[in-house]
Amino acid sequence: MEKETVKSIHKIAVLTSGGDAPGMNATIRSIVRAGIDSGLSVYGIEDGYRGLVEGRVYEMDRNAVTNIINRGGTILGSARLPEFSKDEVAQIAVEQLHNRGIEAVITIGGDGTYRGALKLTQMGINCVGVPGTIDNDIASTEFTIGFDTAVNTAVDAIDKLRDTSNSHQRCSIVEVMGRYCGDIAYAAALATGADLVITSETGFDLNEVIDTVKRCQGHKSRHVLIVITEHVTDVMELAKKIKEYTGFDARATILGHIQRGGSPSPFDRVLATRLGAEAARAILEGDFGCMVGTKNQEIIRVPLSEVAGKLKYVDPKASIIKEAKTIGISFGDE
Repeated sequence: MEKETVKSIHKIAVLTSGGDAPGMNATIRSIVRAGIDSGLSVYGIEDGYRGLVEGRVYEMDRNAVTNIINRGGTILGSARLPEFSKDEVAQIAVEQLHNRGIEAVITIGGDGTYRGALKLTQMGINCVGVPGTIDNDIASTEFTIGFDTAVNTAVDAIDKLRDTSNSHQRCSIVEVMGRYCGDIAYAAALATGADLVITSETGFDLNEVIDTVKRCQGHKSRHVLIVITEHVTDVMELAKKIKEYTGFDARATILGHIQRGGSPSPFDRVLATRLGAEAARAILEGDFGCMVGTKNQEIIRVPLSEVAGKLKYVDPKASIIKEAKTIGISFGDE
């Protein structure tokens, strides 16, 4: 696509879609400030693609993003709209943008957000994406906004559970988010010294779980820590089976959406600010139909076509897994 000149873009909009992630507000702040400082009018779209279809769009100024860099969630709100995949629904969104003279849209979110952005791009709307999801499952970027904060939240909770687990000689099973990508589980397990990690990538083997608990018993361990991602198995039932087969008291804790909330970590605030500024820069340079991400700590741009519908998975040969095995952490399918 031929790049447009800076002068051809006057109005841009920003939306957040899908699951919220700590750092989204910092991204919005960066986009609004960078856009206004470059002479653009910046509009906020409420509740993602649903708000765009319904025409809930308003102009933002610098005051609109004051004191939000440290806030979790998203001041624009977020919602899911599966119907956006239909041409007739997406066309309504296109008309809403045309009616307001908005020439480009920056979308912040996960895979569903990128599929929506790609559809808008195919319908002639200038789009740039920013990866915002705690699961860190977006292809072509090392980190997504919110992942680091979610790991910190999980680690803090696991550390607290370890205290009571050790006191009562108990096996703690902690379910974290990351349905398709086990990055949260791997990072949290490595940071807390877990005994076993189970994710969608490793698969689930009950015999391996029982063997791990028995091995820890043989080492006279006062506690056992298992970190598992959501949707792999029923963790409450798993706790019952561990107690039945090993005699070791077991309790399951589901962290759930607590991992989505809270003030973003410094890492996420810096990442969000950098990616937001780069997204605005891409708009100014006429580089549309791309996602901004990171590779080797540098900011990169990747075509949306290489991102939408292509989730990232953890390679079983990844260095983080090798390092975890080196210090004795077991995995669900071994």
